[in-house]
Amino acid sequence: MKTLYFDCSSGISGNMTLGALLEIVGDSDYLISELKKLNIDEYEINISKKIKNGITGTYVDVILKHQHSHVHHHEHTHGHRNLDDIYSIIDNSQLDENTKNLAKKIFMRVAKAESKVHNKPLSEIHFHEVGATDSIVDIVGTAILINKINPDKIISSVVNDGYGFIECAHGTMSVPVPATSEIFADSNAKIRQIDVNTELVTPTGAAIITELSSDFSTLPTMKVEKIGWGAGLKDLNIPNVLKVYYGETE
Repeated sequence: MKTLYFDCSSGISGNMTLGALLEIVGDSDYLISELKKLNIDEYEINISKKIKNGITGTYVDVILKHQHSHVHHHEHTHGHRNLDDIYSIIDNSQLDENTKNLAKKIFMRVAKAESKVHNKPLSEIHFHEVGATDSIVDIVGTAILINKINPDKIISSVVNDGYGFIECAHGTMSVPVPATSEIFADSNAKIRQIDVNTELVTPTGAAIITELSSDFSTLPTMKVEKIGWGAGLKDLNIPNVLKVYYGETE
């Protein structure tokens, strides 16, 4: 069975996932051309190599373009997209059906968690925290690459998060942040905290791994064909990378 194994020992985020999966697919032009099918143009993607504690990984940076002349016109669409807005962007795209469905399922996990945390109905949840465009690119990009790899099975390690506090739109939050905690609670994921004083798992990363992974355990017996390294933004005492194995399991 073609298997992907996500080693989330340094957590997981949307862009770490994109970086690791891009190394497995080996074709960044494919990702960029597929993402164009979304017909949103307020971002650019910058793909580079970053070294984290001696390990080289792929870093995917989603850069938002500020279109000052259209600020008022786009206020609603850029700043605060709700789930319906995001679903229609996905549905109206020319993407493959499997990709669309996977992306919508991942978004639903984030929306359900935010809905519980803020005690608001799904229709009123706005994707502002992670940056609406950012999360669209991360989540749809992940769906595009998973669909391209088309594994029979996806499994993950226990997901490590850090501890402490981080600043976000709502003020200071303890780690794991509430949305991440609720995403994990609404799944079969196994999580723990490690001795790293920051956030390692973003809500987008939590939604991706809980939707993709059928099991959370150690690496099974595998004939490994390829490893993808996705670099994160942070410099920590552990390498801030997501390692994804691709290979054959029995």
